[in-house]
Amino acid sequence: MSNSTKSYKDNESDCETSTAGPDSSRRTSWLSSSFTASPSCSSSISHLSNHDLNTYNQSKPHKANQVAWEAMARLRRRCGGRAVGLEHFRLLKRLGSGDIGSVYLCQIRGSPEVAFYAMKVVDKEAVAVKKKLGRAEMEKKILGMLDHPFCPTLYAAFEASHYSFLVMEYCPGGDLYTARLRQQSKRFSISSTRFYAAETLVALEYLHMMGIVYRDLKPENVLIRGDGHVMLSDFDLSFKCNVVPQLLNHNDYDHQVQDDDDDDFSICSTPSCTTTPLNPVISCFSPASIRRRRRKNVITTTIHETAACTSGSVKSNDVSRTFSRQLSSCSRVSSGFRDLSGGCPSIFAEPINARSKSFVGTHEYLAPEVISGQGHGSAVDWWTFGVFLYEMIFGTTPFKGDNNEKTLVNILKAPLTFPKVIVNSQKEYDNMVSAQDLITKLLVKNPKKRLGSLKGSIEIKRHEFFEGVSWALIRSIKPPWIPKEETNHKIKSDNRSVNYFMPPRFMMTRKERDEPYHVSSNHFDYF
Repeated sequence: MSNSTKSYKDNESDCETSTAGPDSSRRTSWLSSSFTASPSCSSSISHLSNHDLNTYNQSKPHKANQVAWEAMARLRRRCGGRAVGLEHFRLLKRLGSGDIGSVYLCQIRGSPEVAFYAMKVVDKEAVAVKKKLGRAEMEKKILGMLDHPFCPTLYAAFEASHYSFLVMEYCPGGDLYTARLRQQSKRFSISSTRFYAAETLVALEYLHMMGIVYRDLKPENVLIRGDGHVMLSDFDLSFKCNVVPQLLNHNDYDHQVQDDDDDDFSICSTPSCTTTPLNPVISCFSPASIRRRRRKNVITTTIHETAACTSGSVKSNDVSRTFSRQLSSCSRVSSGFRDLSGGCPSIFAEPINARSKSFVGTHEYLAPEVISGQGHGSAVDWWTFGVFLYEMIFGTTPFKGDNNEKTLVNILKAPLTFPKVIVNSQKEYDNMVSAQDLITKLLVKNPKKRLGSLKGSIEIKRHEFFEGVSWALIRSIKPPWIPKEETNHKIKSDNRSVNYFMPPRFMMTRKERDEPYHVSSNHFDYF
């Protein structure tokens, strides 16, 4: 099935959404291999000047000792009082193109450091004709705000003629969609999914604390850096709104559901709501110690399997098993959840009052409230996180239909079902059940009852699917796969040869697939 695109229009913006069959190419991120179209947003926003962006991006702490930062700092010193511009970069290779621009692999001219960047080039006149200039400007503004290990780095922003240039971080590992297709079974193992999902969750947590609703989570937009860790990309569908950090006591952890008729929200209907939030404290750096008391909790669920969990012998027919098991927990838990607070208050900042009526996103990932057009907020990111988990584990999206229209109908009306899976041990069985339980809680059609809708990532981190994750040390964990610098390619430019590395192919040995978390002595245990 080839890619299909359909345009929708409402009172806020035009947009394009896309979906594709299993054998076709899907929308991929411009930071890795190809560029994608950016839906429009005609709403006016406040702008940061290129000088402000360049000044802000000179000394972000988590990049201080990396080659790309050192090369950019050297360039700025060399420029003196002049601004960084197009003349300072050498374009090496076109990475991709899309509806509003092209992306190039580039290097700084005359730099002794071997550092590579992805340069996004936007034709502002062409984008304005398509009524998408607002989204391009919002993406630029949001990228200038970000300072997080799992979010992209905007090294420089400048303009020349009617073109806008964004110099971004380059990810040689490609995206998770391509990585999934290269797996032997076209899907990730539970352990690999847990790793990528945990880092993606931390990135979403940071965005929500900054008052940013992402709205475009999918494997194509989660890139693999050179060190194997993830980076979110493509913020053209995001919008900015107010958020107020709050302290949450440990006895308030239970997921509370607002009354369905309670519509008392302070509306932020357009991305122009850009008031700077309070300086947030990221909850992933809260104390990792967990004071536990053991008590019995019974989870009852149903999963299809074709292998016995205890003996490993294959049964002739598919069976449904209902089971009970014991969970470790703290003083207050709900089914499938753990207390991460250690009895101490936790800080969270979830933009639960943010509201937009834009019809934006990829068909298979659209939340029901987006399709209905009655307004949506930050809960859409937790819906897409559920679809993201589903696709990573099962190799497909949960509500995909024969065409876009049927997909939308399925999202609104069809019940959530899971494919039949083969498990070979009790551990695999337990992992699959906990994954399905988390997905079920995320893919609730009523956004007010959806996991994460009130207390954000805190609710999701407590789920037993993430049991054992050391959130504070998450960057110290060895990823399932680390891109290797493969064949050197040379480009002759300015009378000299320039070496750069092409994005490597995603290859894993059988041993690497079976042992995705082989931890060396230099890394902490993840599970």
